[in-house]
Amino acid sequence: MGDKVKNYKYKTLTNVAVRLRDDLNDHYFVLLYAYNGTGKTRLSMEFKDRSKKRKNNPESDTLYYNAFTEDLFHWNNDLDNDTERYLIINGNSKFFNGFRELALEEKIFSYLERYSDFNFKINYDEWKIVFSKQVNNPRHRPNTEEPEFIIQDYIKVSRGEENIFIWCIFLAIAELVIDDDGTGPYNWVKFIYIDDPISSLDDNNAIAVATDLAKLLKKGKDKVKIVVSSHHSLFYNVMYNELKKIEHKSHFLHKNGTDGYVLRATDDTPFFHHVALLSELRLASDTDKINTYHFNMLRSILEKTSTFFGYDDFSNCINGIEDEVLFSRALNLLSHGKYSIYQPVEMNKDNKELFNRILKAFLKKYEFQLPEIFE
Repeated sequence: MGDKVKNYKYKTLTNVAVRLRDDLNDHYFVLLYAYNGTGKTRLSMEFKDRSKKRKNNPESDTLYYNAFTEDLFHWNNDLDNDTERYLIINGNSKFFNGFRELALEEKIFSYLERYSDFNFKINYDEWKIVFSKQVNNPRHRPNTEEPEFIIQDYIKVSRGEENIFIWCIFLAIAELVIDDDGTGPYNWVKFIYIDDPISSLDDNNAIAVATDLAKLLKKGKDKVKIVVSSHHSLFYNVMYNELKKIEHKSHFLHKNGTDGYVLRATDDTPFFHHVALLSELRLASDTDKINTYHFNMLRSILEKTSTFFGYDDFSNCINGIEDEVLFSRALNLLSHGKYSIYQPVEMNKDNKELFNRILKAFLKKYEFQLPEIFE
């Protein structure tokens, strides 16, 4: 990690949002890594609401993509006939300001074809989207005139396909923002805030989405200021590597127990969240504040370490350690509970001792350079 990096503490997500806006005064981008449950989506809403709460000239200035964006779409599943399923758009949202006039199908499809193999049609009068796909023709027989493939309309796409479609709509709109000459329907956009666009994608698509997004953001860096937050480590790492040569800030957002939030720069090690987790476990051990869910966290780290080394079982990570069989059994048994991190339960004395022994042995074997998450 190099020199000690300062941690910045904030009481509320509103304070964090103000900090991010300050960062963007002299940087093009802010990249933010945070675990699920930290409050990323709420932070994105705090960020976009800041401009509307100004005393002077309160108005929207942020185009955002988050869980609320996906809520602008919902399915009509044709429950009576189960044949004509389509996606309904909330046309009253400001998000769709330029939709009807600019007919975005071509822009959307140019992104969509990179990630999926279905097509779509938008009915702007009824604000609905019909999906279609090429499928095998059940009537096809060799040496007949029946085509081998046909187009099936009104298909129900999977949840992952639906998410990537909505993401492609957002990309098309972001492209309009970047290309706007000051007179278009999105000329009010000064900031773009993107939170977790790829939560249900596989790794290949996560890399593709990150590189495509980075390319678009580089194109618009002189037009809008941008925040990208994610809990997806691979996506975050690709974004960091794509944008690291451009003026930017990158942070690890962490809950500071019940006392607010911590921002920590990740300039030289963006992909450090696993060691940050280990640091949290070490802190729990040092302060004897060990809860039942900490066994789940430790097991998770061993699973990831095992994957990194190509092992087929997490217990291979502790091969050669004294009491390795006992430790492996304990991790198997004690990490299976449905423990909540929001309602922590303290471990009993015997399990605490076992946890400390496993953690100490693991840290000794791999000699991690652990960051200071808290001061």
